Amino acid sequence: MAEPINDNYISIDEAAEYLGVKTSTIRTWIKNKGMPAYRVGKLWKFKRSEIDGWVNSGKSAIE
Repeated sequence: MAEPINDNYISIDEAAEYLGVKTSTIRTWIKNKGMPAYRVGKLWKFKRSEIDGWVNSGKSAIE
């Protein structure tokens, strides 16, 4: 069963602010870099812990 949306999830605006990038960059990373994200209707939601893990893994590095 899917996890309910709660305070552990942040919006695309919050994720962009957290990482210091624009929301368009976040969308590009979701599409091209496999950034962990959850689609809820038309909205993207993120877990900070998964963002941190993704960044630390080096998968977000610019090629």
